[in-house]
Amino acid sequence: MAGVTHIEIEESVEELEELLRHQKQSRCKERIQALYLIKGQEMSVSAIAKILGKHRGTVHRWLADYREGGIEAVVEFGTSSGRKRAIPDWAVSSLKKQFEEPEGGFQRYTQIQHWLNITLGVQAEYATVHHLARYRLKAKLKVPRPRNRKQDKEKLEAFKKTSVMTCN
Repeated sequence: MAGVTHIEIEESVEELEELLRHQKQSRCKERIQALYLIKGQEMSVSAIAKILGKHRGTVHRWLADYREGGIEAVVEFGTSSGRKRAIPDWAVSSLKKQFEEPEGGFQRYTQIQHWLNITLGVQAEYATVHHLARYRLKAKLKVPRPRNRKQDKEKLEAFKKTSVMTCN
């Protein structure tokens, strides 16, 4: 038959059906389905690609993975390591310890940014420092309660002494 892919699939049709039933990820299911269609239906790569809604080059890549590593290589997915964090883990743990100290609080995120640069030698942008401190470490800045500049301290102390403390 013209266009039929010549690949030796070691698993039987029943084993492939069983694997199909137990797959939870659609990516794995599509790949096993491609193997099943080749083994059971003897379909061409182009027909399989049309059925699965993929490009025939993608199906050929799946088959190459199968030739190299078997069924495990077809259903196995690696995870991308991604980009490295701007502030390394050791610096984050050091900053966390600094937040836990009673006198280690910061009043502004720029102070945290400066502390990271001077103490640890880690340069990071303001937005990165803000996101780390506020959302990842769930830290609050040490900001005093607002007070009026015109407030008379003597009158405040007199009020504290003369006011009656009520407890509920």
